[in-house]
Amino acid sequence: QVQLVESGGGLVQAGGSLRLSCAASGRTFRSYAMYWFRQAPGKEREFVASITWRGSSTYYADSVKGRFTISRDNAKITVYLQMNSLKPEDTAVYYCAADSRFYTGVVVTTTPITYWGQGTQVTVSS
Repeated sequence: QVQLVESGGGLVQAGGSLRLSCAASGRTFRSYAMYWFRQAPGKEREFVASITWRGSSTYYADSVKGRFTISRDNAKITVYLQMNSLKPEDTAVYYCAADSRFYTGVVVTTTPITYWGQGTQVTVSS
């Protein structure tokens, strides 16, 4: 069982930066791939980024590639999402998620992820 708690959301101007954190509980965290998803008002939840359990591989949605960076600290049982050059269209609730498998490509958008956090709001003003 893995419990996830996101933090770090807030209001930022376009072009600014935020770093989201996701604190996990459970001794098995180190064996899980970690994900960030987001959901904007009136839209479906969409994949943002993922990282393998070891942190050796990452995968990003095209919309955030080059601007967002996912990382993890297994000693601190925490995963991060550094978001730079934020745009108003990045406004959404951001969710942390965990799964024993690392998914990429179309699969990550269609495969149910096992564990989810409650989300943290990110608002980017123009």
